[in-house]
Amino acid sequence: VGHCHPDIVKAAHEQNQLLNTNSRYLHDNLVDYADRLSKMLPEKLCIFYFLNSGSEANDLALRLARQYTKHEDVIVLDHAYHGHLTSLIDISPYKFRNLEGQKEWVHVAPVPDTYRGLYREDHEDSVTAYANEVKNIIEQARKRGRKIAAFFVESLPSVGGQIIPPAGYFQKVAEHVHKAGGVFIADEIQVGFGRVGKHFWAFQLQGEDFIPDIVTMGKPIGNGHPIACVATTKEIADAFAATGVEYFNTFGGNPVSCAIGLAVLDVIEKEHLQAHATEVGNFLMKLLREQQIKHPIIGDVRGSGLFIGVDLIK
Repeated sequence: VGHCHPDIVKAAHEQNQLLNTNSRYLHDNLVDYADRLSKMLPEKLCIFYFLNSGSEANDLALRLARQYTKHEDVIVLDHAYHGHLTSLIDISPYKFRNLEGQKEWVHVAPVPDTYRGLYREDHEDSVTAYANEVKNIIEQARKRGRKIAAFFVESLPSVGGQIIPPAGYFQKVAEHVHKAGGVFIADEIQVGFGRVGKHFWAFQLQGEDFIPDIVTMGKPIGNGHPIACVATTKEIADAFAATGVEYFNTFGGNPVSCAIGLAVLDVIEKEHLQAHATEVGNFLMKLLREQQIKHPIIGDVRGSGLFIGVDLIK
């Protein structure tokens, strides 16, 4: 919502003067904020865990998936980056290829990139072809006695090159993953909160019939203040709670962070920032496409709202 937005600064300052505690001390801001967030998400995503960073959120999502499915393995997209904790470096090809390499429990699927990828715009059914790559990975893993806990994906792969997956890809992948007993995790850390313009969440670009099992949030959620969130279903949360080992995070969901989170949602709404992302994004895309006509080095211009990629070619 912009650097040092006065409404955000005010909300932080006012709550800071009153009380800031860890979340074992009950505070209305936490409940109010969870309630507000729940209204922005599909109904079945109704349980919220609050944390400090996107990396913490993704790490918890991994734990939730494994506890619920009782499986270990994770499928990710090539070039993905999901955070800086050890568990997330392990599922980030962007990082692990330069470090300790690929773990046995990690499987890498091709990015559903219809410009540079395996199956391109001229392919008769790139959606099914890319989803079948995931299906094949699941089958190969099964033959080796391995079981899939989750398909973990950024709703729009950013580090992978600002990729817009073809609509319907997530639905088909989710079908294969659910059949294998796994869950679908949508990482909205860079792309959520209205950035894509048309929708509040980037996974909604896939169509109304698609709902992930777990959604992770970070970065824009607090406009630069450290707050993050995991939203999931009651079934997954119940399986996690059944261990008897409760989830606790000292600073996650503290009153100041939640006051800021609420203020961010207010500003997005009050200043029509979703519509703004659409308008400015469309204007930028139009200008970039004009440049594309002039300069053969611009191979592709793609995007949604203020998530835009320019692909430079030889």
